[in-house]
Amino acid sequence: MILTTRFFVALFLSLPLFTENIALGEEYAVPHSGSPYLPLDDLQNNEILHLPTGLKVSFDQMQNVISSSRVIYIGETHDNTEAHRVQLEIIGDLTRRFPEKISVGMEMFRRSAQQDLDRWSKGELSLDHFKKLFRKNWGNGYPLYKPIFDFINKNHIPLIGLKPSKKTENLFRNNEQPSDQNNLPQIDFDDRYHRPFSMSIFGGHQAMEKPYRMLLLWEETMAQTVADFLMDPSNINSKLVVLAGGFHVQYGFGMPKRAFRRVPHSYSIILPTVTELPPELEDREMDVQHVSIPLYSGDYAWKLQYKVLPDNKVKLGVTLENSENAVRIKSVSANSNAERAGLKKDDILLAINEIKLIDIEDLTDTLRKLEI
Repeated sequence: MILTTRFFVALFLSLPLFTENIALGEEYAVPHSGSPYLPLDDLQNNEILHLPTGLKVSFDQMQNVISSSRVIYIGETHDNTEAHRVQLEIIGDLTRRFPEKISVGMEMFRRSAQQDLDRWSKGELSLDHFKKLFRKNWGNGYPLYKPIFDFINKNHIPLIGLKPSKKTENLFRNNEQPSDQNNLPQIDFDDRYHRPFSMSIFGGHQAMEKPYRMLLLWEETMAQTVADFLMDPSNINSKLVVLAGGFHVQYGFGMPKRAFRRVPHSYSIILPTVTELPPELEDREMDVQHVSIPLYSGDYAWKLQYKVLPDNKVKLGVTLENSENAVRIKSVSANSNAERAGLKKDDILLAINEIKLIDIEDLTDTLRKLEI
């Protein structure tokens, strides 16, 4: 599975980087990155492989099997629109099979956002506020998830924030111990495969211990949120679909195992899988040191192309910033299209072609559709 930079940017924010080397974890003789029967390179795009048997299955066959699971983990490369397409296909089919019995948990929201997420799922929170909530919890990228959000909102599907709050992260940095008051989860530091796999991504540096510990906090908190869902009597007949970076669910030793440790349950792992980047996107690939793991990487690998949203750089000749439910112009370049249109510094952009603007992404998306 190809890894790109989005996950690592999020994890390393505000964390110091050092360069003292240590040895990587031991190598294990399991071929093909968790697919022992068939190299994933040999799959055609949109083929689905059942990893434990090496047999190809149809979408309906996969759905028939995962329908017996309480939790369905679907990994993603965050900026791959194809991964989000198949996530929506799976959610849509499960919703058809189990009306009003599906909830969706997302890495992109913190647990502290739950009250607002509940209001949004019930139709009580405006789109403006929801987009702000997404940006506050995750940053840019709302258009990538928009089709999923539209479906969830239309069908009033409960949406659950999985990631720890910033307060919890700060307590963890200060070496607080778990208690009933601070919401810090119990953390397993000793999984023999999780550490070497993670360190192969981080580069094998001793000083990567701090970001590794933060990764564990994220995964244990997300796992605790899954366990909370399973233990809630009102969810006894419901299923949870988890959307998270593939790194958190691949091989099962991240979120899935840590949730199972708390509440044994049936689960399935589906990995939207890319084995080759198009030439124009090769700069997004991470240089990762190989470490083999003697585990299936998941239950199903769904081979996909790697596609991203069109470049949102619209040449207006302005610099912008998000304002309250609008977009503010910070500066206007001389002789630019914006200057010729009469735009000035500190102007507030509220709408374009009667389309209300909430943030910069709204503006660029609208201009792109207008082919400006």
